[in-house]
Amino acid sequence: MTPHAFAVFGLVALAACAPQTGGPEEPSISTARFERFVYSGSDPVHEDIQRGPDTYLNPVLGGFYPDPSNTRAGNDYFLVTSTFAYFPGLPVFRSSDLVNWEQIGNAVDRPDQVDFGQLGLSRGLFAPAIEFHDGIFYIFNTCVDCGGNFVITARDPAGPWSDPSWLPELVGGIDPALFVDDDGRAYVVNNGPPDRTPEYDGHRAVWVQEFDLETLTTFGPRTVLIDGGVDFSEQPVWIEGPHIYKVDGRYILTAAEGGTAENHSQVVLASDAPMGPYTPHDANPILTQRDLPRDRANPITSAGHADLVQTPDGDWWATFLAVRPYGDDQYNTGRETFLMPVRWVDGWPRITDAGEAIPFVATSPDLPGQAAPARPMGGAFTRIDEFDGTAMDPEWMMMRNPRETWWALEGGELRLRPRAAGLGDNANPSFFGRRQQHMNARGELTLQFQPDTIGARAGLAVLQNDDFWFFIGLELTDEGPALRLRQRAGSGQDRQGVVLATLLLDTMPRNPLSLRVTARGAFYDFDYRLPNDDWQTLLHDADGSQLSTRNAGGFVGVTMGPHAYSPNGG
Repeated sequence: MTPHAFAVFGLVALAACAPQTGGPEEPSISTARFERFVYSGSDPVHEDIQRGPDTYLNPVLGGFYPDPSNTRAGNDYFLVTSTFAYFPGLPVFRSSDLVNWEQIGNAVDRPDQVDFGQLGLSRGLFAPAIEFHDGIFYIFNTCVDCGGNFVITARDPAGPWSDPSWLPELVGGIDPALFVDDDGRAYVVNNGPPDRTPEYDGHRAVWVQEFDLETLTTFGPRTVLIDGGVDFSEQPVWIEGPHIYKVDGRYILTAAEGGTAENHSQVVLASDAPMGPYTPHDANPILTQRDLPRDRANPITSAGHADLVQTPDGDWWATFLAVRPYGDDQYNTGRETFLMPVRWVDGWPRITDAGEAIPFVATSPDLPGQAAPARPMGGAFTRIDEFDGTAMDPEWMMMRNPRETWWALEGGELRLRPRAAGLGDNANPSFFGRRQQHMNARGELTLQFQPDTIGARAGLAVLQNDDFWFFIGLELTDEGPALRLRQRAGSGQDRQGVVLATLLLDTMPRNPLSLRVTARGAFYDFDYRLPNDDWQTLLHDADGSQLSTRNAGGFVGVTMGPHAYSPNGG
């Protein structure tokens, strides 16, 4: 158990996320009791790779870990990613080799730090940027539709992190990032509206303003560094995610361009002063996959939003987001974190050459080896959670902020109180999700539940957002107890979903039963195992493409985990 695994994840008026008090009391007949959750996954492309001892696999953070930002503190590296309206938010990772990452906490782990309300799941916390300076870690971030831009700080990156200091002068902007010059002067760069009426859809700008590290406030004039993109004549869209670095006396500004879909890219500019003017590189972009054949085998696409870091020996590396589609730009795993070396050519950084594919396997950084973490984040692995700790592991998330404590870890079980908040209600249902991190993945849980109300149910949810999900569980129906599979495939369907399959049971199971989902690209199988019986299939080859970002929209990825609901719940 990491030291801050939800350790400060409590409600303001209640205790922590490991509520021995305040959560469900001794299990009532209607408390959903989950004894274990097993996740396992692999990717076919990795299975065909012959790895050497000094190689690593991409992605280094598989699954929904987008917009990665990194920083170095001594010989350790720290990384954060976006979480949007999931809570807790902004996972913080540590590594000593840039390949093996261990989650050490979540920077937004108290419900009163930010408030997602009933926002869509792809609003909330957009791209964070982490920096380390003079013993303090800074995360700059935007809470979209929930407060705007802010900065939080910590001396220990595992937390606790401070309450937000809001940055009102960055109004209308996103993606703030910190740069501290050699003379101690600090600057914030961010995406914002242009200094005039936008001339086309997606016309944005990159701004810079000085920042006071003591008061955590911006001051002085705001200056446009990039108007639209590196070549305004081409009407470039969505210049965002800017970062400034100082290399050999020059100021290097990188930013993403082209939107986060298949036209995504990374561009670079340089200046002799932090506030510009900046000159674009004549060989932009320095990272993209949009110039590769769309029908290539095992594609990696949508690459961009890079952040660069230098090792103590002077080597440079970049973390960035990309995706692995299984069909026509369909992917359920969300935008993932990849790693590549950065080459410097005539004073300019380069990550991929024109037409160069991002590799699935590459030579590892020349850094001291790090033991494989207990919870690997890349390659094939199996993870078992027995729910026997005192707090939820930090990888578990819920939809939006909790207003009450509806969960407890007691007696080697995760106990969920069924409540009248459903998966499709833009609310905070009794649901914990962990990311689907592989194209071929399996989630399995063990459950005890005795529903006492028609419509009450508990089981396993597989969810892309409020409008697109599956749920297999034990439910009390008008005809008696049943195993039932529900699906919601769009906002036009009932918020409770539609029933795809039902198996009526003679009696309510009194001993634990097991539920399982198996993902195979676009297809999902839903299985069950009654006490003292073998696995049986409730539905085979369900259309999982509805869970793809292309169909469901938004910026998140599939999560899966235990859920409980009751129409008469609290």
